[in-house]
Amino acid sequence: MKVLLIGSGGREHALAWKIAQSPLLDELYAAPGNPGIADHATLVALDVEDHAAVIAFAREKTIDFVVVGPEAPLVAGLADDLRAAGIATFGPSKAAAQLEGSKGFTKDLCARYDIPTGAYQRFKTAEPAKQYVREQGAPIVIKADGLAAGKGVTVAMSKAEALAAIDDCFDGAFGAAGAEVVVEAFLDGEEASFFCLSDGKTALALATAQDHKRVGDGDTGPNTGGMGAYSPAPVMTPAMVERTMKEIIEPTISGMAKDGNPFSGVFFAGLMITAKGPELIEYNVRFGDPECQVLMMRLKSDLLPILYATATGTLDKVEAEWRDDAALTVVLASKGYPGAYDKNTPIAHIPDASEEAKVFHAGTALKDGRLVATGGRVLNVTAFGKNVTEAQARAYALADKVEWENGFCRRDIGWQAVAREKV
Repeated sequence: MKVLLIGSGGREHALAWKIAQSPLLDELYAAPGNPGIADHATLVALDVEDHAAVIAFAREKTIDFVVVGPEAPLVAGLADDLRAAGIATFGPSKAAAQLEGSKGFTKDLCARYDIPTGAYQRFKTAEPAKQYVREQGAPIVIKADGLAAGKGVTVAMSKAEALAAIDDCFDGAFGAAGAEVVVEAFLDGEEASFFCLSDGKTALALATAQDHKRVGDGDTGPNTGGMGAYSPAPVMTPAMVERTMKEIIEPTISGMAKDGNPFSGVFFAGLMITAKGPELIEYNVRFGDPECQVLMMRLKSDLLPILYATATGTLDKVEAEWRDDAALTVVLASKGYPGAYDKNTPIAHIPDASEEAKVFHAGTALKDGRLVATGGRVLNVTAFGKNVTEAQARAYALADKVEWENGFCRRDIGWQAVAREKV
């Protein structure tokens, strides 16, 4: 099978690494890819916003299957155009991708189909949103409606913080993503990520993870796209997974189909496990980043036929088998992230992978033959262990061998699970 992978981040490096292990694979291309992905795939300098160019390349190389990694091309309808050209594609339609592309769309779906989530209101101007905050009080959550690279959400612990977040959105801090704002109730509990495939009819539960959104140790500082993750998430017991499937995933699949937007791809459900049970914080319509890295390390099964079955409506014919071991990933980011940071800083050394640990590239490039950091989140150091404590020790041991002066990381990824394991 000839496969084209769309994307250039740590998630796509993990997907490329796993797809490359498949005996079904004949050739793997990646557009645009990164230096880490180049170890597993032929990189192609395609503009993925130019759908006609992607289709032309797929036809020229007789690509059998396209896997779309990031959310932006899905929200822009790349999967629709590829399928219209007769090319099997993993990823939801533009209409179904609204689950991530519009926070308000998802909240309205939850309201229609009685899916547990925080109470909310949608606003197109600042003053009514501020009035609602004044009435509701804090803590409260302010979300830019559209795609904001994981940064358009403020969990405001005071009214002043909430009002400032509303101003940020409407003053253009998140571009077009902030043209509408969703204000929702603060949910108290433990966060978890749940991943599940759907071909529009069948659901295949994958695995659970927990990520660390805030930039600083002890969950302090501003939100980021994710500073690390581990899998499985202890809070997601078998009973909690069953409730999540029944109360959240299955009503979403049937609701989307009923509304004329059948969902084919991966649900990444951000959950809050509250005293009432699982409640939906938000949906993403692609694998999480950095959660994908720990999932791919734990997946025993061949990934390629599972993704292909999702794309071709035959998900009921496959299963996913997982390693019992834990996996943990630490994100190395550029100093200053998630604010301003220097680009093209040199990375002098990346340690070799072992069976227990490896480094996935996220925001890297080759400039004049040297490896440099081009993004905010740059490397994902990922390791196995018999439990989270062991995986954490291995990941940090490998991270400490990376030679990159402008890099930093949180030193407490996995702290909740490690504390549980000590007990």
